[in-house]
Amino acid sequence: MKVRAAVAYEGQSQLSIEYLELSDPGPGDILVRVAGCGLCHTDVKALAGGMGVPKPVVLGHEGAGVVERVGENVTGITPGDHVVLTYDSCGVCRACAGGDPAYCAQTAALNFTDGRSGEPGTFTKGPERIHGHFFGQSSFANYAIAKPRNAVVVTKDAPLAILGVLGCGVQTGAGAVTNALKPEPGSSIAIFGVGPVGLSAVLGAVLHGCSQIVAVDVLPQRLDAAKKIGATHTVLAGPDTNPASAIRRNFPAGVNCALDTTGRAEAGQHAIAALAPRGRFGFVTIPAGGLQLNMATVFLNGLSVRGIVQGDSVPHVFIPHLIDLFLAGRFPFDRFLTRYDFSQMNQAIADQAAGKALKPVFTMAH
Repeated sequence: MKVRAAVAYEGQSQLSIEYLELSDPGPGDILVRVAGCGLCHTDVKALAGGMGVPKPVVLGHEGAGVVERVGENVTGITPGDHVVLTYDSCGVCRACAGGDPAYCAQTAALNFTDGRSGEPGTFTKGPERIHGHFFGQSSFANYAIAKPRNAVVVTKDAPLAILGVLGCGVQTGAGAVTNALKPEPGSSIAIFGVGPVGLSAVLGAVLHGCSQIVAVDVLPQRLDAAKKIGATHTVLAGPDTNPASAIRRNFPAGVNCALDTTGRAEAGQHAIAALAPRGRFGFVTIPAGGLQLNMATVFLNGLSVRGIVQGDSVPHVFIPHLIDLFLAGRFPFDRFLTRYDFSQMNQAIADQAAGKALKPVFTMAH
């Protein structure tokens, strides 16, 4: 079928919106008419040429839409269902079998390197093959092909066009707090970087009953957004500010938990320096240049340090839970979203980089 998609080409800094051919879904696949798709920093990094993603490629991995067709071997999903698309996993490795699909042994092939090239759901433009299967979906298009493992059926009562952000960035931030760090009610947490992932972590900290929530960022508008949804303290980071020292002025003994969403090594160092004894530090993206740990500090203070992928989320459980909380008014992730038409994708990327938009969401015209 012919689809409208945004293509990332080698050596180009912007997406090219054009028409492609999408091959039919296979017996184990579903065809989804995409209603909306979030923009994640992972898309931006892949567009810039990182993460081993081959080009040309259709990116997008926070899609949501309506199921139009299902393969003959698909069970549990029917045409007309509303679904949120999320990361892909194999379902059979030790991590998947143990209930930890975010740590699937096939993560790279299924989500980044197009290990399914040539299989159902492949994009072409005339004789040229365009890589797809990005996070098992490539949802920067008005139609996407996914599998039941990375398609979560959700209630039709929720606004479908904005739900895709739950499939990666929002579940990453909220889950990092509620599923991984698990701060005790009444405890304190510092969140370094309050872009969309960090803001989702703020919402998660509120849900988990944290009494003190410190937001740290270099942009005042992000700190303002964090305060509006539950942050109790803010630290404006910069060349003349030591965030760990600023945190300890309010919390002399340190905070119980710290989370870094920035991928900056110095942010991780400050986060660890701000921890109280027996404190827990998590990070959701690989620190650039690596994280240099003072093992004496870690040892003598009994600190825990761990990486967190996709918020330790089991999507078929966690995403419906977040939607229920949203509909109950307890998880207002929509407050930091900005809607764009699909044709405005490059403008949205620029606006997010400039701090004009916290979390862009693209809506599709059909």
